[in-house]
Amino acid sequence: MIKDYVCVDIETTGIRPKWDRIIEIGAVKVRDGEEVDTFSELIYPGIQVPWRITELTGITDEMLKGKSKIDDIMPEFVKFIGDDLLLGHNIRFDYSFLKQNAMNLNIEFEKRGMDTLKIARKTLPRLESRALDYLCAFYHIKDENHHRAFNDARATSRLYLILMEQFGAEYPEIFQPYEFSYKVKKMQAITDKQKKYLMNLMKYHKIPVDFDIDTLSKNEASRKIDKILSEKGKIFD
Repeated sequence: MIKDYVCVDIETTGIRPKWDRIIEIGAVKVRDGEEVDTFSELIYPGIQVPWRITELTGITDEMLKGKSKIDDIMPEFVKFIGDDLLLGHNIRFDYSFLKQNAMNLNIEFEKRGMDTLKIARKTLPRLESRALDYLCAFYHIKDENHHRAFNDARATSRLYLILMEQFGAEYPEIFQPYEFSYKVKKMQAITDKQKKYLMNLMKYHKIPVDFDIDTLSKNEASRKIDKILSEKGKIFD
């Protein structure tokens, strides 16, 4: 059975890989079932963290001030993973964000791995829930800081090893790695023309700047411009 992998979890500002931002990556590298290395980084997203995300994770705007941007963290994380298999709980969510951000930086990111959520759905169909916190409570896995990336990555790794020990002989096929499939399109950076027009619009309409304009994509800038035009109107001399 597979006992060499990198288990990953991320926290984000929302659920849409094309529009929302990664604010934390946590991972544990495992060899023969033993943790040998770790990765844990908070990430400056360039936008305010929605209150519902702060309420869920405990991550605040203040905690992210001065932290590195995803452009700097993503290459480090890709290097940390290397050629390892990826493991996660509902790994499609994490993988979609990681692949989108890798694509934006022209980094190749095609991975295979395992998903403890899929494994739990197959092996524990009668449980009330297969959410990570529920499974941690069920198996008495230490889970002191739920919805923080490193904690959840470590808990997921321990859950995987427990499930493999309990069900690996009975269901060997569901513990085999599979190709992750998520198609992404590179997000183009905001243009100088867009940046100038957006800043002038916000200045004219006295709209406070609560985001880092340099982190916007071309599409995000267009959406912000269109929203201001629809709600406030154009600039009039």
